[in-house]
Amino acid sequence: MPDWDCDLYLKFERERAQAARDLISRIPPLAPRRIVDLGCGPGNSAAILAHCFRGADILGLDTSEKMLEAACERAPFARFLRQDFCDWTPEEPVDLIFANAALHFAPDHHQFVPKLLSFLNPGGVLAVQMPNVLQDAAHALMRMVSVDGPWAERLAPVAKSRAIIGSLDDYYAWLAPHCRMVELWQTIYVHPLDGHDAIVDWFVGSALRPFLAKLERDEAPAFLAHYRRELEMAYTPQADGKVLLLYPRLFFVAQR
Repeated sequence: MPDWDCDLYLKFERERAQAARDLISRIPPLAPRRIVDLGCGPGNSAAILAHCFRGADILGLDTSEKMLEAACERAPFARFLRQDFCDWTPEEPVDLIFANAALHFAPDHHQFVPKLLSFLNPGGVLAVQMPNVLQDAAHALMRMVSVDGPWAERLAPVAKSRAIIGSLDDYYAWLAPHCRMVELWQTIYVHPLDGHDAIVDWFVGSALRPFLAKLERDEAPAFLAHYRRELEMAYTPQADGKVLLLYPRLFFVAQR
C-alpha cells in the first residue's frame, strides 16, 4: 500500500487532535517517566503528550516513513522508531501506553489488550481511542461503492476486511481483571466540514487508502466521484454550506 499522505492527513489536524486531547484529559494523576505512543503518525499526539507530561521520555512507533519524518520535525524532543506496534515489546516496563486512532489496526484485541497491560509498571496507564465506525454512513458508503463498479472483484475483499473492534462490555471484560481502574466511554464528534469534497479528502487521507491502493491510477477519479455522489445524498448541507461529519469514537483508560 502507498505510504500515508501527511499533508492530507494533517489538513484536518485540529479535528483529529481533539480526540487525543480528550483522551489525555481523562488520564488519572500520573508522573510518567516513560511514555510510548503507538501508531504515532506525524507526531501531533507526541507534542500534546510532551506538553502535558514535561520531562517524560516519549517513544513513538509507526510503520510509515513519511509520518515518522513529519514526527521528527514536529517533535524533536521525542524518539521515533519505524516498527509495527503489534510486534513491539519494551526493553523495560513503561508508565503510559497511549494509542490515539491506532489500536483498531491490531487484530485479536482479546489477547492484545491484556498484552499491552503487561508492559506497564504498577500504576501505569493504557489510554486508547479508536474510531467506532462500523455503522457510520460514510464508511458504509465506501463499502457500497467498492462493490458497485468495474473494481468490485478487487475491492470486495477490502470491504470485508474492515477493522472490527469490540464493544464496551468486551473491553471491560478484557481490562478489569488486570486493572485497579477502568473507565470507558463513547463520543460522537460533530465536525463541520467545507462541503462534500472535504469529507472525501478526510477519508482519502485515512479509511479510503486500502480501497484506492487496489485501483488503477485512471480508476481512482471515477471511484471517488461515485463516492462523492453518494455522500451528497447522505449528508445535507447546512445553511452556510458546511456538512456535518458525525464521527463516533470509543475510548478507554485503564490503570494497572
